[in-house]
Amino acid sequence: MSLHPTSLSFLIAGIRLDPHKRADLDRIHVFLTMRRRWTGTRIFFLPRASDGQLLCLSGRSISNGTKEFLWIYFPVSLTSDIDLLNGLTFISDTYYDYDNLWHGMSAMIPFISWHQSKSCMLPNRWLLYRRGELRKRISPWLKELLIAIFQPKSLVIEEFNGRKTTSCLEKAVVFRRNQGSMSKEKREQVYDLIRCKARAYCGIKKDDIDEEKVIVRLTLLLRLGKRSFKDDNAVISIFEKACLKVKGCRLRVARPNNLTFCDQVKLMSETDVLATPHGAQLTNMIFMDKNSSVMEFFPKGWKELAGVGQYVFRWIAESSGINHPGQWNDPNGERCPESNPSRCFPFYKDKQIGYNESFFSAWTASVLNEMKEQKLAKNQAKITPSYACAC
Repeated sequence: MSLHPTSLSFLIAGIRLDPHKRADLDRIHVFLTMRRRWTGTRIFFLPRASDGQLLCLSGRSISNGTKEFLWIYFPVSLTSDIDLLNGLTFISDTYYDYDNLWHGMSAMIPFISWHQSKSCMLPNRWLLYRRGELRKRISPWLKELLIAIFQPKSLVIEEFNGRKTTSCLEKAVVFRRNQGSMSKEKREQVYDLIRCKARAYCGIKKDDIDEEKVIVRLTLLLRLGKRSFKDDNAVISIFEKACLKVKGCRLRVARPNNLTFCDQVKLMSETDVLATPHGAQLTNMIFMDKNSSVMEFFPKGWKELAGVGQYVFRWIAESSGINHPGQWNDPNGERCPESNPSRCFPFYKDKQIGYNESFFSAWTASVLNEMKEQKLAKNQAKITPSYACAC
């Protein structure tokens, strides 16, 4: 029997067909809307869970998800014009993309958790969708992170090149809406695994320093262009002076644009306090030791207009066991030319950030001294972190 749907949804052998994305729900993707085994954020098509049924799809459009369809099919009804993809397939559908560090990693968190809970089971391939439309690429940073966790042979991103019109999956695990309602305990376990696997992949060992002389490791991570500091040299000087006032403080200044993935993992694994503007580079905090601290800086306009988006790295910090002792919002800057204030965020979003020497100095001193006390107490208690990964 050939599969050629001609309407948005209809029945074949009592099984409902649905498009990846409905034209009448433009911004609300309804990818995988089957009701059976539906839990809100995930669907399992494993042999026992699916009563022997297969998930089949013709999802290979990168621009129009309304033309792509999904089926639940029984193996006995498969015909010669259908590809059967053996093994386990991970299917991700997200609102955002896989190019941005934070967005891409957030979409992967549920799969890492599932992998961890299933005795480290590995996928044979990945299917990536954004709002129901196929994606064939991920950022180099995300690619290396997934290789570190799942091994190179398991990072096969399906592009359907040379495939038949319809493909059925022997086993599939589907997640959407990123971390969704995952518990704090689960999220922390996932970030522990990410930290451990990334350090192992990059060959990171204990920082080779004299801990009696270097107690607090401060890193100032600078950006270029969007949301960079207006005067890097002035900001560096402030942090240098603050570090000099705390015995045992070591300052490093770095820029993420010229660092490889493993350079970033190593830098963060050797950082106790990270100071940096709001941006994707903050995602690297997940490679820091637990109970480290992050200081975040914003341009004018974010506090009033950015909504909950300004808190994403505070949420990552909470999930990964990192302290986030507040943020600084620049009160100065150009005036928005829009008459309606609600339209001003695009104007402010990527502006550069100024500085307040007295505030920066006092805030940095407070964070450094608190970190120093914490590490001295930890050293006296002779607490050593475990380097054994869960998977």
